[in-house]
Amino acid sequence: MNFVEELRWRGMLHDIMPGTEEKLNEGVIAGYIGFDPTADSLHVGHLTQIMTLIHFQKAGHKPYALVGGATGMVGDPSGKSEERNLLSADILNHNQACIKAQLEKFLDFDSGANSAEMVNNYDWFRDFSFLDFIRDVGKHITVNYMMAKDSVRRRLEGETGMSFTEFSYQLVQGYDFYYLWKNKGCLLQMGGSDQWGNIVTGTEFIRRKDHGEAFALTTQLIKKSDGTKFGKTESGAVWLDPAKTSPYKFYQFWLNASDEDAKSWIRIFTLKSKEELDALDAEHDAAPHLRILQKALAKDITIRVHSEADYETAVKSSEFLFGNGSIDFLTGMSESNLLGIFDGIEQFSVSKEELSGGVNVVDLLGEKAKVFPSKSEAKKMIQGGGVSINKAKVGGIEDIINQSSLINDKFIVAQKGKKNYYLLIAE
Repeated sequence: MNFVEELRWRGMLHDIMPGTEEKLNEGVIAGYIGFDPTADSLHVGHLTQIMTLIHFQKAGHKPYALVGGATGMVGDPSGKSEERNLLSADILNHNQACIKAQLEKFLDFDSGANSAEMVNNYDWFRDFSFLDFIRDVGKHITVNYMMAKDSVRRRLEGETGMSFTEFSYQLVQGYDFYYLWKNKGCLLQMGGSDQWGNIVTGTEFIRRKDHGEAFALTTQLIKKSDGTKFGKTESGAVWLDPAKTSPYKFYQFWLNASDEDAKSWIRIFTLKSKEELDALDAEHDAAPHLRILQKALAKDITIRVHSEADYETAVKSSEFLFGNGSIDFLTGMSESNLLGIFDGIEQFSVSKEELSGGVNVVDLLGEKAKVFPSKSEAKKMIQGGGVSINKAKVGGIEDIINQSSLINDKFIVAQKGKKNYYLLIAE
C-alpha cells in the first residue's frame, strides 16, 4: 500500500515536504507522531493522528508514538491564544501510562520489524542541562527563523504575548526529531497541519547540525461543516476513555454527524476500502433518511475504540430512548454506563425508604420528584395516558410505585409523552 496515496484519497493529506513520497516508496522507513500528555486520556481530536500511524504501519513502515513527558511540561503554543498551566511530573507520568494503554488498542506493538514503539522525550531531556541545550541546540537555529513561524508571530501580535518557555518549544520539539533521527533512524515526522512549523524546525536542525536529511508530512485539521469545532459537544470534549465519555455518548457523537461530515469522516476514521465507501455513499444517497453512513461510521469506530458489546449496548440505548426498545437491557448494567446513557437527562433523588412502603404515582412525580410542576398536572397527564414508568404506561392516578419498580435496586425511568425522560435515583 502507498502510504501517501492512501492519505490523499482519504482526504487526510495537507502538506508534504518535497522528496517525502519518493523516500517512502524506496522501502521501509521509521516515522513518528507526538502526543501531548496534558490529560489522562486521548480524545477524538487525536484520532486523525492515530489513524495516520495505523496507515503508516499497514503500509509496512515502522511507527513511533512519542509521548511528550518533557514537552508536556512546557506547552505547545501552536493554535493557542494563551499559555496553559504546566503539569507536575507525577501527573504527567500517570497521563503517559494511560495514553500508552489507549494507543496499544490501535497499533501493533508486536509485528516484527515494523512493530510500533512508544518513546518518551523526558528520557533524553531529564539529564540535558540548560547550558548544554543552548550550546548544542540553540546555536543552530536563529531567532529570526523561529520568529518567522506563524504560531509565534500570531502570539507575539496578540494581547497576551508569549513567554520564553513557549518560545523555546519549537527548539525542544526540533531536538526530539533530531534525537529520534540519530538514535532510532526516524526519517519522517508527521502531525496535524498546525504542527508544520515545529516539524520543519526539526528537519532544519538535523540539516544544520549533522548535514542530515529528514522529511515532514502533515494532515488536515478536521473541521465540521457547520463551522463548529470538531470533537466538542455542549458538555465538552469527546474522550476515548469510557469513564470520561460513555460509549453511548461516544456512539451518539458519530451518529449525529451531518451527511456532509459523515462522508468525509468515514474515510478518515475507518479502515474501509474505497470500494466499500463508494458503495456506502451510493446506498446513503439513495435513502438519506436511513443515515446509513452515520450508522456505519458510528459502529466501526465505537467497536474499535471500545468493544462490540459496548456498541450493542449503545444501539439498544438509542432504541430505548428514541424508539420502542425494551428496558430489560438496563438490568445488570454498571452504574456508570447507565448514568452515561442518561447524561443530560434531568435526574431526581427519591427516598428508597419511602418507596419500600409504596408511594402514590401522583405524589412521586408531582411532589417528591418534580417531574411535573404540580400534582394536578401529573394527574391530568396520567389520566390522558401520557405517563410511563420503566416503559410501562401508568394505569391510573391511584397506582402505587414501590421498590419492585427499581432497576438495579436504584433507578426508575419516568417518561412524559414519547421523548421526555427523567431518571429517579433511590437513595
